[in-house]
Amino acid sequence: MQVLVRDNNVDQALRVLKKKMQREGIFREMKARKAYEKPSERKTREKAEAIRRNRKAARKQAIREGLIAAPKPKPRFAGQRRPGTAPSAGPRSETTASKA
Repeated sequence: MQVLVRDNNVDQALRVLKKKMQREGIFREMKARKAYEKPSERKTREKAEAIRRNRKAARKQAIREGLIAAPKPKPRFAGQRRPGTAPSAGPRSETTASKA
C-alpha cells in the first residue's frame, strides 16, 4: 500500500493511509489476530457475518424492486460547519454589522 505525501503534508497523507487501511479491512484483521479465536467462536462469527451480508443484499434488492422505501440520504454539511474546521469569516448581515 502506498500513499504520496504532497507539499510535506504528512497529516493529510496519514488520513489517506488510514482510510485506505480501513477500506481494505486491515484494522479488522489486526484486531482478529490479536488473540486466539476458538473454532466454535469462528464458526459462530462467520455464520453471523453471512447472515448480515444476506440481509443487506436482500434489503438492497427490495429497494431496487421498489418493495421498500430507500433510506433518506444524510445531509452533506450544507450550510453547516464541518467538525474540526475553523468557522469562516463570511459576510455578516446588515443587522449584525450595524450593531458592531
